[in-house]
Amino acid sequence: MEDIHLFLAHAITLERDSARRYEELAEGMKTLGDPEVAAFFEQMAHYSRLHLAEATERGGFRHPPKLEAHEYQWPDGTSPETAAWAGVDAFMDVPSALALALDGEQRSYAFYAGIAATTSNPRVKLMAEEFAAEEGEHVAELEKRIAKLPA
Repeated sequence: MEDIHLFLAHAITLERDSARRYEELAEGMKTLGDPEVAAFFEQMAHYSRLHLAEATERGGFRHPPKLEAHEYQWPDGTSPETAAWAGVDAFMDVPSALALALDGEQRSYAFYAGIAATTSNPRVKLMAEEFAAEEGEHVAELEKRIAKLPA
């Protein structure tokens, strides 16, 4: 991906999808009666909204560009944050919810890292590296939570 505005349009969509999915997971955890995990997912949704605002600001967008479906360059044909989320429902248990979130974050990390590794545009490379690092932090946080689950 060589165009900074195209990169940012992808980042905006990805982060919007991420926030929406984390909000869904938070609601599911509230229904399950786990306020601690619900609060964690709400925090992750907040981080996604911050990344969304950052991408929007960096692009200088008043209104982010809307791409047609065929204009997106997703690795698997869909946003990394929506690829595995079909199973979100109010009956999901904590380990499944955390595993689903981890999968989304790993896909997002791979998306940004892949762009950073292949672009020849130094602005896109730098920004993709920054976004990959943020996603890497999310992956690490989810891995820590998963490791603390009872066996």
